[in-house]
Formats: sequence, structure tokens, C-alpha cells
Amino acid sequence: MRAGQSSRGFSLIELLIVVAIILIIAAIAIPNLLRSRIAANEAAAAENIRTITTAAVVYNTTYGNGFPPTLQTLGNPNGVVLANCDNAILIEPNLSTPPYRKSGYTYAYAGGDGAAPQANGCTAPGFFGYLVTATPISQDVTGTRAFCSNQPAIIYFDATGNTPASENACMALPAVQ
Repeated sequence: MRAGQSSRGFSLIELLIVVAIILIIAAIAIPNLLRSRIAANEAAAAENIRTITTAAVVYNTTYGNGFPPTLQTLGNPNGVVLANCDNAILIEPNLSTPPYRKSGYTYAYAGGDGAAPQANGCTAPGFFGYLVTATPISQDVTGTRAFCSNQPAIIYFDATGNTPASENACMALPAVQ
């Protein structure tokens, strides 16, 4: 530099150092953000399983048709104004309409333990039992654990993310504390 001239701007080395520092901070922060997102999705999945379980019990006691025949029965797929045993309006549309996805999880519902006697006004009989499951849409990205529950309303989880095939397989898993 000549005498009397002032230096303006940043040198290439200074810019490279700043970029390197930003990349290091991003490399540390991004995995923590992903783990936080997975934990939030898992908490939401467990809560949605609890919501579906509670709705199934309310359906059973309100309509006398056993536990609901389908997950759609707990929602309002036909847009009715007044709830009935075919459109109970007990859960939100994301959980009661295909593809049954919410917060990085796919939900499934199956009746079990035999068909209950069909109540008057219902188009399909309910069941004496049920199994509801939540499985990560993308393993280790949207969640790591799968969740399930049945009529005792205890939520169980599978740390490998595999969906239990039956009520017995669900009840053999550890319970969420």
C-alpha cells in the first residue's frame, strides 16, 4: 500500500475465515434442529394416538355401536352438521381422511375382537376392540419410534419404528411413560 492511501473492504482471507466460521456453526446446529423436529413429531404422534383412543371410547359410550368401524367414522368425511354414529366429528380431518397423515406420521386403525351388535341408525357395526398405530413417514427423518394403543388406552412404542401387526404385538411393547 502506498503512503496516504486507505484500505477499504475485506481481504479474501478475512472473508474465507468468516465463511468457515458460519459453516462450522451450521454443522453443529443442523443436527440438533433435526433431532428437535423428530422429538416434536414423536410427541405429536403420541398425543394424536391419545386423541384417537379417547374419541374411540367416547364413540363407544355415546352411540352404543362398539368401538368405531373405521377411522373415518370418528371424523366428518361427509361434512354433516350434526354428529351421528357414521360421522362422529370427534377428531380432526387430517386424522380421519386418507392418507391419515399428520406431523410426519401415518395413522392406521383396525377393529378387532369381533363385530359388536349394530346400533340403530348406524350403517356399519363397530367392534369390541381396536388397534390404532402411528408410523413415521420417513424413518429417522420425521420420527424414529412407532406408537400404538388399543382399548385399555395405554400407549406403547416400538423404538425401531416398526408398526405392530396386532393388538398382542402392541401390548408386548414398552409403554410410554
